[in-house]
Amino acid sequence: MTTPTSARGRRRAPSRIERAAGRAAALQKPRVILALLLLLALTCVMLLDGYLRAEVGGDQRVRTGASSSKVPDTILDGGPILTFRGGQATTVTVPSKTIALTFDDGPNPTYTPQVLKILEQYDLPGTFFLVGSMVSRYPGIVKTMVQQGEEVGIHTFTHVDLSYQSDARINREMEQTQLALAGAAGITTTLFRAPYSSETDAIDNYSWPVYKRLGNEGYTSVFVDTDSDDWKRPGVSKIVRWATPSGTEGAAVLFHDAGGERSQTIKALPQYIKKMKAKGYAFTTVSGVIEKRNAANRQAAATNTGATGRTTGQTATGVTEAGVAGTGSGTGTGSGTGTGTGRTGRTGTGTGTGTGTGAATVSRLQAAHRTATGMTLYEGKSLIVAVAIAEWALPVLSGLLFVVGVAVMGRFGMMLLIARRHYRQRNKRRFSWGPAVTRPVSVIVPAYNEKECIANTLESLARSTHPIEIIVVDDGSTDGTSEIARGAADKLGMTNVRVIRQENAGKPAALNNGVRNASHDIVVMMDGDTVFEPETVRHLAQPFADPEVGAVAGNAKVGNRDTIIGAWQHIEYVMGFNLDRRMYDLLRCMPTIPGAVGAFRREAVLQVGGMSEDTLAEDTDITIAMHRAGRRVVYQEHAKAWTEAPGSFKQLWSQRYRWSYGTMQALWKHRKSLTDKGASGRFGRVGMPLVVLFQIVTPVFAPLIDVFTAYSMIFVDFEAALLAWLAVLGIQLTCAAYAFRLDKEKYRYLAMMPLQQLAYRQMMYLVLIHSCITALTGGRLRWQKLKRTGEVGTPAGVGGR
Repeated sequence: MTTPTSARGRRRAPSRIERAAGRAAALQKPRVILALLLLLALTCVMLLDGYLRAEVGGDQRVRTGASSSKVPDTILDGGPILTFRGGQATTVTVPSKTIALTFDDGPNPTYTPQVLKILEQYDLPGTFFLVGSMVSRYPGIVKTMVQQGEEVGIHTFTHVDLSYQSDARINREMEQTQLALAGAAGITTTLFRAPYSSETDAIDNYSWPVYKRLGNEGYTSVFVDTDSDDWKRPGVSKIVRWATPSGTEGAAVLFHDAGGERSQTIKALPQYIKKMKAKGYAFTTVSGVIEKRNAANRQAAATNTGATGRTTGQTATGVTEAGVAGTGSGTGTGSGTGTGTGRTGRTGTGTGTGTGTGAATVSRLQAAHRTATGMTLYEGKSLIVAVAIAEWALPVLSGLLFVVGVAVMGRFGMMLLIARRHYRQRNKRRFSWGPAVTRPVSVIVPAYNEKECIANTLESLARSTHPIEIIVVDDGSTDGTSEIARGAADKLGMTNVRVIRQENAGKPAALNNGVRNASHDIVVMMDGDTVFEPETVRHLAQPFADPEVGAVAGNAKVGNRDTIIGAWQHIEYVMGFNLDRRMYDLLRCMPTIPGAVGAFRREAVLQVGGMSEDTLAEDTDITIAMHRAGRRVVYQEHAKAWTEAPGSFKQLWSQRYRWSYGTMQALWKHRKSLTDKGASGRFGRVGMPLVVLFQIVTPVFAPLIDVFTAYSMIFVDFEAALLAWLAVLGIQLTCAAYAFRLDKEKYRYLAMMPLQQLAYRQMMYLVLIHSCITALTGGRLRWQKLKRTGEVGTPAGVGGR
């Protein structure tokens, strides 16, 4: 904050309000940052959830019909397991009468646990190729899977065809899935199966480089020999038949435990297992197939070199499949046994000379697993936590969205119905508040550095058709406001103007000073930047014919409405504020009398202790105090005042921030009104819940509507989301058009409403969130002065009808 300089060039100490403004500005930056961080967190949660559901960054394209001219024939005609040890592409076939049971697209919370239960029941191992996004959403299933002895492989993070993707995307798909596995089960894996892959003869020139690259990074790519085609849901018998290999051939058989409705798979799997066991088949994992082949190759190599007589403990079968005993053999002299342990725990024996031990344990069936350590483990656990938060937050946010949507639609409906009734009631020819009020009233004009506007304000009051006295309270202005006011009064020949100067103490103190000096029992309060129509004061005075009325709210209009920001505020004033006031008037729970145009019984103001400095919204504070004192507060739509709305986003933010925060302060101050009895408790029973719901809770969560709409447009269904947004906009336009009709305003400003919904409304949401954060953190602000231009003159000079 800079120190002001006087006309003589001397530096003077800042005033009390300037010091307060400086302290407030210093406090607001962290709170603005916190509000933005909350919005960013919401956006991140939405994006993370969309990414997990393949709605963000997903790619449903599948490569078909490409040439395979660059793929070696030995690969195209080879087995279903592709490795690149030593940089050399090699395929591995499944031994005869052996099944590598594989499952794709899981985990699924419904079907995967059922598959695991079946495998456990029949004591069989399986290999599950998991989608990383699903792993991160259901980590408990994966942990159980690994603990049960199943083997897992990568099926990418978002189930995307990698042949279409960049190197960076491929890395991301693999790394993120590894992190998900690390966070869920504490392991990583070297097995990989590409989405949409089938047999090796389907490898083409686009997918081959991907397999080569991943192979050189240590991954083993797994294809299928036999596809159950269970995803087609052809029926249980066909699934079993299609999954059965020819003769005694071994096969890598594909089932799905996720990716759709899999009840037929669950029914077919036990039948299939029984059928294959009856045919003498053994079941193993992909690592089990590789180990079995390696063991066979080692035995063959040993036999070819004639070293069998000198071999001690050679294993004929390095891994024992479920349901088949392990065997050990050797030649030479002596005796020994070979043992192998499978999932059944059964041991097999062999005879020969020397000793042989087959150490086939369950861990051998998970040879592709690596223990996750270091940053991989911690990052994986962090991913699981973040996903858990997103998985929890989205349903909650969706529920809040429903509640907010119902509240918003309910508010529109209430406003339309009650506003129509209010208009008809107050505009009947026979309607009257009682005997005409013709006695003089006092008009109080608090002013702080209003040199641009004060002359226009007094000029408008000079045209009043109702007898008035005018009290201008200069709250320590430094721009000559009081001198300008006296000069304007002299120029206009106004002898009913008094100018009172006081030390800078804030708007409430200025208003209280004016009330104390008022000569009449009705006091009208207005801002120093506001102009009245000639009939405004007369209209404000008439409701006081009813002795129950303690205060009257006027109809504030935006004078500088020819700019975009002014037009947006004009729509807000007509639709939001004035429709609301009609509704609250009939419900007898008006929450706010606008500072720009309001009238009070002087005795009522003094009875409640005057304008309080406890809150920033002194107008809301005293209005609620009036209700609690048993006074009735009404809305007078014909009492129009033209005010200069903020001309920049910075000033608008400052004003609305003060309003929002001040309203929260006032509601908290008068929270005991909830338990007040009789007429004084009506605001607490009706008004406070409505204000909290419609002016705080609903607007705070209303950004969910826009966030979900944008999310749906970009990632889900653009057309449906756009139609929904247009439907809501149509309802709002209908309400706004009706409000404009009641106020006899020109409809042309409604053309700005779609843009208002896209930009202006978002700013108002952020202001309210900022205010809530300030309230929760216990911050305080002072009355803030907005920069004025004085462009709002007499009503005749402001847009006509």
